[in-house]
Formats: sequence, structure tokens, C-alpha cells
Amino acid sequence: MSDAIYLERVEETLNALEELLDDAESDLDYDNNGAMMTIKCPDRSQIILTRQPPVKQLWLATRTQGLHFDYDEAQQAWVLDSDGSLLRTHLMAAFADQTDEQLDLSEI
Repeated sequence: MSDAIYLERVEETLNALEELLDDAESDLDYDNNGAMMTIKCPDRSQIILTRQPPVKQLWLATRTQGLHFDYDEAQQAWVLDSDGSLLRTHLMAAFADQTDEQLDLSEI
């Protein structure tokens, strides 16, 4: 994957997540400075997504774990580098655990 395509995939993902949070009428606050998106949870924990251009990954940090995702063009989705599970699955679990909110992340 080229650097340009990697950056495009990251932007698409983070923009989709921002739109979802804005449209969900959620009380969750988030900051996106371009390199890192931080979602602030009611229990003062955070869900953090960071781009990692040198390895072309998207990293997810939650209260309980840190995970590294590669973009799979065939699935058109971010997949965990260790087992191929989807980013959206891990994000939904993090939101349920840290916010008690059920969000539809099918577009992520």
C-alpha cells in the first residue's frame, strides 16, 4: 500500500467515526489533531486511535488493551494484525465497556 492510500484510508476511517459520534447524539467528546483521535469517556477513561505511518497501521488504545490494525483491501476494513478481527468489533467492545453506549459502527 502506498503512503497516499494509507493516509486516505486512515482519514476515511477517522472522519466516519467523527460523523458517527456527531450523529449519535452522544455525550462523548473527542479531539482529532490529525495524528491522534482521543474519545473522552464518562468514566474519565479514553479511547485513542493513532496513525502509524512508518508501519502503515492504525493503533487503538483502550482502558484494557493496545491493538495494531492493518488495512485489508480485500475486506475494505482495518484488521487486527494478530488475528484478522475487525477494528469495528474492538471499537464496539470498547464503547460498550467504557461508555455503556451501543454504537452502530458498520461504516467504520
